[in-house]
Amino acid sequence: MTESIEKRIDRLESIEEIRQLAGKYSLSLDMRDLDAHVGLFAEDIRVGREKTGRAHLKSWVDSTLRDQFSGTSHHIGQHIIEFIDENHAIGVVYSKNEHETGAEWVLMQMLYWDDYERIEGRWYFRRRLPCYWYASDQNKPAIGDMKMRWPGKTCYSGTFHDLFPSWKQFWSQRPNTNELPNVATPAPIEQFLNMMRKDTPAPKIRVK
Repeated sequence: MTESIEKRIDRLESIEEIRQLAGKYSLSLDMRDLDAHVGLFAEDIRVGREKTGRAHLKSWVDSTLRDQFSGTSHHIGQHIIEFIDENHAIGVVYSKNEHETGAEWVLMQMLYWDDYERIEGRWYFRRRLPCYWYASDQNKPAIGDMKMRWPGKTCYSGTFHDLFPSWKQFWSQRPNTNELPNVATPAPIEQFLNMMRKDTPAPKIRVK
């Protein structure tokens, strides 16, 4: 059944509002407007295991920024959005970031796995799951293992690829070059991200 014009317009407006969330997130974070920043999240946002609410989120973001960074710049890349229903959606946002941290200038590549919720007619972040590929001083390329290399901290591996099982499968299975490979059916509408996830559990995130 063809969707009504009202539903199609609502969908387009919702996509644009959700995309604006990602841009507003970066701008408010980089300019240290923490009230504007936490206002992008649902009022009862979960912060850690036991705390909820924007006040706790603001306190956590404030301490993180003051303790680690003199300045930051978050550059948003591609943004994929898929709807669960008219008031819930998921998304993936690429982000390449710069951080002034002490005597080093740290570059980072990452993506966010997002959950969005429309509450009283307005879209908010319900959750942002940051998945890091690398972080390293601009003069020290993050070649090799343990690509998360913050000054003065133990190096560790990020979770950039952990949301999607295809990464490990690609490197563990070498195709037979004498045969054409099997090709899966394209994902249904609104199922591309879930098809790629294949029910992979969300990774545990280490705070930068």
